[in-house]
Amino acid sequence: MKFISWNVNGLRAIVKKNFSEVFEALNADFFCLQETKLQEGQIELDLPGYHQYWNYAEKKGYSGTAIFAKEPALSVRYGLGVEEHDTEGRVITLEYPEFFLITCYTPNSQNELRRLDYRMTWEDAFLAYLTELKQQKPVILCGDLNVAHKNIDIKNWKTNQKNAGFTPEEREKFSTLLAAGFTDTFRYFYPDAEGIYSWWSYRFNARKNNAGWRIDYFVVSDDLNERLLDAKIHTDIIGSDHCPVELDLK
Repeated sequence: MKFISWNVNGLRAIVKKNFSEVFEALNADFFCLQETKLQEGQIELDLPGYHQYWNYAEKKGYSGTAIFAKEPALSVRYGLGVEEHDTEGRVITLEYPEFFLITCYTPNSQNELRRLDYRMTWEDAFLAYLTELKQQKPVILCGDLNVAHKNIDIKNWKTNQKNAGFTPEEREKFSTLLAAGFTDTFRYFYPDAEGIYSWWSYRFNARKNNAGWRIDYFVVSDDLNERLLDAKIHTDIIGSDHCPVELDLK
């Protein structure tokens, strides 16, 4: 099984570029999107052979997630079931016989860390949600988790320690997630790989200079580790400020 996750930073914009070509070339069983930035009825995607699941933010042109799946889900949940966290279209959970698949667009702590306190509240609620699911069956989590975990996950780690996405608080929450029985699949296969990122700022020629961050992930509950085949980061695929990431599972 092939899983793809991609923060498209505006689906309507990327559809005018190369979305259909990338979608067809990757030919995933499950294709997960973050930051779709649209409302219901604003786009009509013709994806033969795929079931479409969408979660929209109440605020127009903001956030949003989607999953396109070759197999229909047994059940679908939108959000965490916590009103405080469920107005921005950030989470979709699909249930299948052997696992839960979750796509997530984690809230950014923003400039001057204006939203860091909210981010910490979100992290606790999200971990509680994942832990509850994990008690029922294995979990596959993907998405833009808006954190570079280790120094090797970011180009300029020394100068970014007080910036959103690389604060000690955010990194510690990711460590706590892993300690709760989850695996960062890219690091499972490539524990020491450096210079491989999934997001680059549009400023300062960041992508050209590979001044990036690895903030897009596939994280699985540890009971799936023996089924892991590979984890990839498609740094060559353009169209967004993020590139797609992939998980291959037996």
